[in-house]
Amino acid sequence: MDSYDSREVPRLWRVNRTIHEMMSDRGYLVGQSELTMPLEQFQQAHAPGGKVDRTTLTFLVQKRDDPSDQIFVFFPDDTSLGVAPIRKYCERMISQNVQKGVVIYVKNLTSAAVKIMDQMRDKYRFEFFKEAELMVNITRHRLVPKHEILTPEEKRTLLHRYRLKETQLPRIQNTDPVARYYGLDRGQVVKITRASETAGRYLTYRLCM
Repeated sequence: MDSYDSREVPRLWRVNRTIHEMMSDRGYLVGQSELTMPLEQFQQAHAPGGKVDRTTLTFLVQKRDDPSDQIFVFFPDDTSLGVAPIRKYCERMISQNVQKGVVIYVKNLTSAAVKIMDQMRDKYRFEFFKEAELMVNITRHRLVPKHEILTPEEKRTLLHRYRLKETQLPRIQNTDPVARYYGLDRGQVVKITRASETAGRYLTYRLCM
């Protein structure tokens, strides 16, 4: 194993764990073994020769409460992600009737890949994360408060209770790292629970923009 591979295996082990935690936190069914897999087992499964075979990291999960809501997670081999892998992923999604995908790329996302993603936005939703962004699960940091996405009914109840228009709520951008982690869409409301020395806990609500 060369020096690059010696760094690659533990790096992708962490990335793989974070993306499974992310899917679990979004309400998808994820096996406990994926969340607790030790480094040695990860290496045996995905890098028996020393270099990680990223194609073996691809997985498909479904929502706990809605089996029809599925999402693919892809790990392309290319350092610079171009159009060809995106087209290949679309073909796989079409064949399995899946509309959502997450792509974990190594270093660069080409402008051509971004363009084709925009062209397919009406039919397919792709999210892109750089490997380095998933080395650590930011939501597990002690300074990051608990975030929970409200259902449409919970959102309506909230607005009715406080006699608010949604535009009166504080905002969170959909480019915010925590918003991206949870896959927040524009118009969704997230409940944020913070610890408070005086009140025990402090609730705030933010509208994704």
